[in-house]
Amino acid sequence: MGVQAATETLDRLKAATVIAVVRAASAADAVAVAETLADAGVTAIELTYTTPGATVAIREARDRLAGRALVGAGTVTSDEQLREAVDAGAAFLVSPHLDPMLLDAMLATGLLALPGVLTPSEAAAALRRGAQAVKIFPAASVGPGFLRALRGPFPELRAIPTGGLGPGDAAEWLDAGAWAIGVGGALAPPRLADDRARTELAERARALLAAVR
Repeated sequence: MGVQAATETLDRLKAATVIAVVRAASAADAVAVAETLADAGVTAIELTYTTPGATVAIREARDRLAGRALVGAGTVTSDEQLREAVDAGAAFLVSPHLDPMLLDAMLATGLLALPGVLTPSEAAAALRRGAQAVKIFPAASVGPGFLRALRGPFPELRAIPTGGLGPGDAAEWLDAGAWAIGVGGALAPPRLADDRARTELAERARALLAAVR
């Protein structure tokens, strides 16, 4: 794995447009939500390390959704989580913040690394260390206008805003130059209580995809 593999993953995220960010109550819940999202047409799913048993969920979702959706690891905040995510077969790695040492370790895996940033200085620092793209987080706290302004001095910036985004503002972020968007709570619940909840999730996912394509 290397730059080419990471670039291919980045291109696939752009094609996916929406990255579903799943913060679930358990590994089993995370996999169930991921499967429902994939069935609805979502082709990029981030399973976060705030989920108990996240490593198990990443491995199982990767196996079940092979050929249908990219499964990445989110909220990676330590070297241990990083190693576990790589061993589980995560396709990409996302952190909520910019930790230079952690970013170096993420980049060393050869997988696509998406560090979280929220200032021009953080974006510049991440790019300088070799990040091909960044996650703007929490994006709702700054709005699409921030990304539009940020791309003035950084016109080639590939940014994936995440945090507080929903169907109502997804298209506006893309119009502002987002490479793709990460959508969590507004799309993916922490668990699916029954078949009705599964149907409702699939409907929300299809509606969001229709709104951004």
